[in-house]
Amino acid sequence: MNSTIIIMLVIAYLLGSIPSGVWIGKIFYKMDIREFGSGNTGTTNTFRVLGKKAGFIVLLMDMLKGTLAACQPYLFDVHINVLLIGCAAVIGHVFPIFARFRGGKAVATSAGILLAYSPIFFIVAWIIFLTSLYLSSMVSVASMVGMTLITLLSFCFHDPFLTIIALILTIFVFYRHKGNLKRIRNGNENLVHFGLVYARKKKKQKQKK
Repeated sequence: MNSTIIIMLVIAYLLGSIPSGVWIGKIFYKMDIREFGSGNTGTTNTFRVLGKKAGFIVLLMDMLKGTLAACQPYLFDVHINVLLIGCAAVIGHVFPIFARFRGGKAVATSAGILLAYSPIFFIVAWIIFLTSLYLSSMVSVASMVGMTLITLLSFCFHDPFLTIIALILTIFVFYRHKGNLKRIRNGNENLVHFGLVYARKKKKQKQKK
């Protein structure tokens, strides 16, 4: 393997390993988000534990990790698909060397990789995610639906490489959400304060009062 490619993979992994939620929590809030909420280091738990401002910052940082990692072939002028390099950032995000290999669920970082590969698909992915979030009020559902539909769309648009990578990432995201899937089946998955399901739940609570 070309030494430049190895260097890019290492850089991508290290970028992905930056535990945004942990660092933001410890530096600005004097809290370790791994000790609260779901214990996850990603965007959703940051929103839940530290609030909207911290959540948006972590979301942007986690996406940027994927984008910067995947843009390396452009910077180094190496002819290799950016998705391959970007996948190293996903591995870093899920198993970060800077956070005892205990990371997030890879959704935001995967979206960042998609931005580097295809801005159009990135926009479509966000439309799907926000629509699914509005309908379900569950980040887990929106994440899994978004990854699944992007995989199907890439297949329909005859982008075999994206389809393969997206399929692998989709399987990985579903695996990382296995706890969420169990809670969804049991009807006790965490809801965001947004969307139809949350509004219906609040309405029922008011009627009981």
